[in-house]
Amino acid sequence: MKIKKVFFIIFLYLSSSINLYSIEPDIFVQSTVNRASKTLSENLTREEKIDQLKKIALETVDIKGIGFYTLGPIRKTLTEDQKNKYSGLFKEYFLKTFSSRLAEYTNPEIDVYAKDVLNENYTIVNSTLKGTKERPEIKIDWRIYTKNKDDPLIRDLIIEGLSLARTQKEEFSSVLNSNDGDINALFTTLKKFSND
Repeated sequence: MKIKKVFFIIFLYLSSSINLYSIEPDIFVQSTVNRASKTLSENLTREEKIDQLKKIALETVDIKGIGFYTLGPIRKTLTEDQKNKYSGLFKEYFLKTFSSRLAEYTNPEIDVYAKDVLNENYTIVNSTLKGTKERPEIKIDWRIYTKNKDDPLIRDLIIEGLSLARTQKEEFSSVLNSNDGDINALFTTLKKFSND
């Protein structure tokens, strides 16, 4: 699916081991894009790139928040043990999903051009993935969680109007609906993907 490939490209850019004190969401996105671009130009093996990408995601993406959103309403029925198990499995799933596919990409260019403050917790940052001979220009909106001003985090990417978190939620819902809402079926699916 082409839209998912774009998603994986975008996460190549997520980077920031430095402390970004009360940084504005648009500056956060553009600065992480610029730092990651430098990393991508370095001579690294595929395995080294995957390791770096996982570190980048852990620092800049709200993986736990995305995970519980994509789980949907069934999360309210889970025990604490089941929630903890899901969080661990989703984290491994998420990290493997993007890192294994991103390692082959090099230096796509993203320009941030605007932001829309929705409330004190969320800001939408607007950007464009520059077109090449192989792909057209693509509009990308970043949903940034800003409750902690010192530590903004990415909660979603909306690519040409399609929310990737919502798409993932629909996929998980399909697995659950096909198995009478049995959370263990989703656990099995996530574990199988991570172990393959």
